[in-house]
Amino acid sequence: MPSAHPPPHALRALVTGGAGGIGAAIAAKLAAQGAAVVVTDIDADRLADTASRLGGYAVPADIATPDGVLLGIAAATERLGGIDAYFANAGIIGGAGLETPDSQWATTYAINVLAHVRAARALIPGWVERGHGRFVVTASAAGLLSMLDAAPYAVTKHAAVAFAEWLSITYGGKGIVVQALCPEGVRTAMLEQAGHLAELLVTHGARTPEEVADLVWEALHDNRFLILPHPQVADYYRARATDTDAWVAGMQRLQDRFDALKEKAQS
Repeated sequence: MPSAHPPPHALRALVTGGAGGIGAAIAAKLAAQGAAVVVTDIDADRLADTASRLGGYAVPADIATPDGVLLGIAAATERLGGIDAYFANAGIIGGAGLETPDSQWATTYAINVLAHVRAARALIPGWVERGHGRFVVTASAAGLLSMLDAAPYAVTKHAAVAFAEWLSITYGGKGIVVQALCPEGVRTAMLEQAGHLAELLVTHGARTPEEVADLVWEALHDNRFLILPHPQVADYYRARATDTDAWVAGMQRLQDRFDALKEKAQS
């Protein structure tokens, strides 16, 4: 039978992609509220600085690999005595259009999807046995809608949301809380990598990582499945489901605007 979840301030948490951006902000928010935090990232130097600032513990790891996922989980379990909440935050854009090679598709899939699967496989059986656990996936509004000029990102973020939904359906009655964080533009290095697309995202109101972390903290108290830092995403998601043809036509117009921005920049 499910048992009582630890209150958010008492969580023992592991945050992947914790060197900067949303991951570092979530880790800092958790630590400031009293949670014990371990952060992982492939960028060991930035990770160490982040862990030092928030009073957490750094574990350099490459979650694109099975060993990297398990390294973070093993280190956090040893350091904290267990893991109550796993924040599957690490992600990459990983390519643009049809020219993206298979190798880049594979890397993007490994980080944006398989890392979540591998972590869940390692954690959830034990959580079910004790009756509680929390798995929070940082997906994207792209996982509910789409994203221009980023086919691997759009596809894998859809898969990340689908996997989170499947986990919630399968294990929600067994005491496992699963949540999917789906922001639109957030002022991180990933937004900078979006190039001209960032101009469209900022138009819709890019948020800071700290603002996103505050909303995640709120959601830890009510266990909502979708965490939407940009409220309009819910309207877009609803429109996409109820009139898909109109939605696609609107996205095609947005694609035209994006193409015009690229042409202007190149002229």
